[in-house]
Amino acid sequence: MAYEPFSPGDPEPFLADVTAERLRRRDQLAQCYRLFGALRFGDMGDGHISFRDPERRDHFWMLRYGVSFATASREDTVLVSPGGVAIEDRSIGAVAAPINITGYHIHHPIHEARPDIEAAAHVHAPYATAFSTERRLLEPINQEATQFFEDHALFDDEEVQILSADGGKRIAVALDDNSHVILANHGVLTTGKSAAEAVAWLIEMERAAEVALKAKRPVRLSDEASRIAKNDLLRPWSGWQIYNYLIRRHLPNG
Repeated sequence: MAYEPFSPGDPEPFLADVTAERLRRRDQLAQCYRLFGALRFGDMGDGHISFRDPERRDHFWMLRYGVSFATASREDTVLVSPGGVAIEDRSIGAVAAPINITGYHIHHPIHEARPDIEAAAHVHAPYATAFSTERRLLEPINQEATQFFEDHALFDDEEVQILSADGGKRIAVALDDNSHVILANHGVLTTGKSAAEAVAWLIEMERAAEVALKAKRPVRLSDEASRIAKNDLLRPWSGWQIYNYLIRRHLPNG
């Protein structure tokens, strides 16, 4: 598969037709899982990505249980109801199948509490997970970290195994009106306008966490310098363009 070059400012191509947009998002969701697989994230199924259905706004799509991230396809994505069941609706390609119930426990309360969030991603990436054990926010000590300045929170709790939607609700409360949240001793959860954007921010947060863990005596940027960098880096298309660089590098065949 040959990708076409993209230009600065190119936005994500959201479609007005609901049916076409749903298919586009499902294809993208599967590709997002494959990207995690290419990066060796979630090799044991330890992660989940969701996007809100463009029509049934209280439902979201995720990967069915038991599928390797590296081989995920559109047909492996399922539509999850508010009650936590993958529903059957052949008219839109939805099939009943087992799901990662912990993924539902985490993602449903976030989608419910934050109607502005279209997608969320969580995976046990090595540096982000290691950083989360320190139970602190990312300091703006490098360029990547400034993108999260004043826009991520800490879920400071020992609940690393989310056994019910109540646990997810507590994560949603910690997230508040931020875009991303560090889950103590568990990793990070990122959000976005699409699955592609949420995944791009998770990988950026993984890079920021790596720098934070490897830096010996880092000097923190000032708040002013951090805001200047953040405002320049965070354009409406930034997450989408980061994602496009990532898939071109790690998924040359799509």
